[in-house]
Amino acid sequence: MESCLKVKVGAVLLPGDVFTFIKTDTISLTESLKDEKIICGPGLRRNGDDVVVCKSGVLRHKNPNLYWVDSQQRRYVPVKGESVIGIVTTKSGDVFKVDVGGSEQASLSYLAFEGATKRNRPNVQVGDLVYAQFLIANKDMEPELVCIDSSGRANGLGVFGAGGLLFKGSLGLVRRLLTPQNEILKDLEKLYPCELVLGMNGRLWVRAASVQKTLIVANLLESSENMSAQQRRTLFKRVADGNL
Repeated sequence: MESCLKVKVGAVLLPGDVFTFIKTDTISLTESLKDEKIICGPGLRRNGDDVVVCKSGVLRHKNPNLYWVDSQQRRYVPVKGESVIGIVTTKSGDVFKVDVGGSEQASLSYLAFEGATKRNRPNVQVGDLVYAQFLIANKDMEPELVCIDSSGRANGLGVFGAGGLLFKGSLGLVRRLLTPQNEILKDLEKLYPCELVLGMNGRLWVRAASVQKTLIVANLLESSENMSAQQRRTLFKRVADGNL
């Protein structure tokens, strides 16, 4: 099966495509299953001895045996452990309701903040932006967020967003920007130093030295998604020279 997947790396897949074993010998099939341990990422689902494609996009591979489908979807599906940017919509008793861009809102307890107790409640208001992590993300349960890590520390999570700009991009753009040593962010830092928060739900928050520079950075990030490296460098050079 792994050899079949490797052949399709870089190809466009559609929902319903199936990768399966061609071998009919039971002994050979058992040995192959022991040898091949394939990790299915987003867009792929294991169904018995088959791997089924459940999302349209380009098949990607990372050594040794991780495969996933890279798509440009904008609809976010909560995943446990992912960090997202949410907007507090309502405050009901001890729980905040947070819009994360999914099919339903997530809940955030007031105790899910660093140093929060029954007497020392966090200062969270409706409309605030929160950078939080999914503690529970199950299709049969309401998503639940926390603003602390496993040791009880905020570690960058919590309420933020004063003086910045929040905008929406594709999920593929965010994942691309989160890759180590990303060239887009390197070029952007040389042009306009800024603060940048990336949510796996496709939301980006940016704050530069001025409102004008903040808007320029946001537009550059959105434009870079569908550009080649050469086109991006040309655009950044024109901005640096003040020709836009």
